[in-house]
Formats: sequence, C-alpha cells, structure tokens
Amino acid sequence: MSWLAGIFVYFLIWWVVLFAVLPWGVRVPDNPEPGHATSAPANPNLWRKAGATTVISFLIWLVIYWIAASGLVSFRQP
Repeated sequence: MSWLAGIFVYFLIWWVVLFAVLPWGVRVPDNPEPGHATSAPANPNLWRKAGATTVISFLIWLVIYWIAASGLVSFRQP
C-alpha cells in the first residue's frame, strides 16, 4: 500500500467511525432553551469523540494495512 493510498484509506475509515461514535453519550436536556431544538445534546463532547475516532480508526487501519502488506489478500493479481 502506498503512502497516498494509506492516507486515503485512513481518511475514509475515520469518517465512517466518526458517524458511529457521534451518538455515544448523547444526553438531551430536560428543559431546552427557547429557540433550540428539543433533540439537541446538552454537551456533545466533540473533542473527546474526535479523539476516540482517531484512535479507533488507527487501530482499524493497522489491521487493514497488515492484511494488505502480508499478502493474505492480494489487490494486484486477478
């Protein structure tokens, strides 16, 4: 896997994992402020979720890189 392909694969994994991580720990306030959506989270913790997304994505990317580098699955030969 070239470094450009590795970055591209990591970028795709990161976005997919982000959408899986976003709902974690979401709490809706009991009394939402006027003008706010009733489903808006009270404290979204986006930095914590971005960090978790980065770590999880890196671990998934390592597995994919290992599979591609080991020759277990070949993407070059028919």
